[in-house]
Formats: sequence, structure tokens, C-alpha cells
Amino acid sequence: MKNDPFLLFDEWANEARKTEINDGNAMALATADAEGRPSVRMVLLKGYGPDGFIFYTNFEGRKAGELLENPHAALLFHWKSLRRQIRIEGDVERVDDATADAYFATRHRDSQLGAWASDQSRPLDSRETFMTRYEEVRARYEGQDVPRPPHWSGFRVVPRRIEFWQDREYRLHERNVYTRNADGGWDCGMLYP
Repeated sequence: MKNDPFLLFDEWANEARKTEINDGNAMALATADAEGRPSVRMVLLKGYGPDGFIFYTNFEGRKAGELLENPHAALLFHWKSLRRQIRIEGDVERVDDATADAYFATRHRDSQLGAWASDQSRPLDSRETFMTRYEEVRARYEGQDVPRPPHWSGFRVVPRRIEFWQDREYRLHERNVYTRNADGGWDCGMLYP
């Protein structure tokens, strides 16, 4: 068992990028509101390292609202083709503006425009309303760079616990868990399947 969970994560994530048909960086994000009511949805991992796992979103939507009220989350990567899962639990912090700006600049122009046009998670009367807003934003930024909207940024999940699960025959699975210790390092162990 490796002593650094990020080395193992990197190895597994690289394999998933090669074997998963769509979105090898897709992860389930579980949040809870201030009363503890849970919610889960799929998001895309856009960066990771020893400081945490990063994804981006509209800060006026439900997931951001829940994370701002209750800054704790769980992530789940399920790579069916590899018969593997990684579970991550941790605290959540907002990425700095420079990090958000740098990532936003790499997005496809249509995605940038969509970030301006969407009132994410709010009721929408028709697809036509959204597309009209999109066309208005497209016209506004014609011939110029699209700036990052002030309501759009990213979150970093700073892990306290990371579990690597490997499917085995007859449900004799292998589970390795890493828990952050008081010194900031990692304690490693195994769990019964």
C-alpha cells in the first residue's frame, strides 16, 4: 500500500482516462444543507493535488448554496470498466479568483457564454428562454474575450479521508483507507469488504 493517497489516486485516474467511455473525471458530489438534508449530483473533476480536489460551478445554484452553508462534502469516483471506486470526504473551500479565472479561460467559448446565460438550478419556463438569453450574451461579447462571471467559481474539497475500493471475485473486495492525521500526513489501513 502506498503511503501517499495522491500517488495512488493519480495512478487510478490515469487508467480511468484511458478506459472509461465518457468522462473519466466524473464524480458524484454529495452535499447537505444547513439542516443536514443530503443532495447528490455528478460534476467533473478539473484539478487535484495534495491540497484537494477542484470542481467549478455557478455560485447561485443549489450545490454552491449548500456548500457555502455547510462546507463539508463527499466525492465518489466510480470507474465501472476498472471495477474501482474512490470515496473522498473532506472540508470545502472556495478557490481563489486567479485559479477560477485561469480555468474559466480554458473553457470552450460556448461554455463561457452559457455560464453568463444560465440561472443554474432555478425554474425555467422554456428552452427557448434560455437560448434567447444565450444569444443575447453571445452578441454582447462578440469579438472579445468572455470574462468570468462574478457568480461563477470553484470549490476545493480538502480531504480528511480517502478510501480506495477494488472489486474482487465473490465480493471479497479490497478496501484501503487513508485518514489525515494531526500532523497533516496520512494514516493508512485496510477495511473489511
